[in-house]
Amino acid sequence: MSPDTSLALILPAFLAGALVLASHVPMGQVVLARGIVFLDLAVAQIATLGLIMAPLLGLDESGWPGRLLVFAVAIGGALLLSLSDRRWPEVQEAVIGSSFVVTASLLLVLLSQNPHGGERLVDMLAGQILWVGYADLVPLALLTTGVLMLWWRLPGWRSGPGFYLLFAIMITSSVQLVGVYLVFSSLILPALVTRRLGRRRTLWGWSYGMSATLVGLLLSLYWDLPAGAAIVLCMALLLPIWSLAFRRFALST
Repeated sequence: MSPDTSLALILPAFLAGALVLASHVPMGQVVLARGIVFLDLAVAQIATLGLIMAPLLGLDESGWPGRLLVFAVAIGGALLLSLSDRRWPEVQEAVIGSSFVVTASLLLVLLSQNPHGGERLVDMLAGQILWVGYADLVPLALLTTGVLMLWWRLPGWRSGPGFYLLFAIMITSSVQLVGVYLVFSSLILPALVTRRLGRRRTLWGWSYGMSATLVGLLLSLYWDLPAGAAIVLCMALLLPIWSLAFRRFALST
């Protein structure tokens, strides 16, 4: 396979990964700082529940009615978690974890009557990023642009219900393209590897995530591996290397 052919095959997937990282890196820093690491898993599972509910209600999940249902379910769940954060902040992590487990169990029950339920669940968890097309990137690009404008220009949106709302929007749109595992990794691992850096940590987090995305996509292409899982593993393998580089950079500045 020629380099030009390889580039053409992975470019849409790489752009999808870059768009996901654009919003997930700064949001992951807030999640890690607030100690609500499993919030993304809970919201991602709630969004996945919406994806399962859409066909059960006779809606095409790729059409606008189905997509609106998915976003409504995810935003509703996120706002409920925001309410619990305001009223019972001391047990918020327990509430988030419980929400994840209950939603995951409900998903298993709903999929148990589907002969292709196991395959469907794997697709939603691992994602199909390698099969993303350019048309799929347009809605994500528009949402990412709007959310990041609010995020950087109006810092008040980074806390309270505003944070949960923006978080739900981006998690829902990302899960539908890249799956739950890659969404979690894109949020937490860049925040983890750059946690000791200063104001440039968002830029370095993007660099780390995009390098892992590129390597993971190339490995998945040449060795016929699941692309989402390959990217997650590359993030894990590159984490100590980038951590050492970031540590030396921090000491030298």
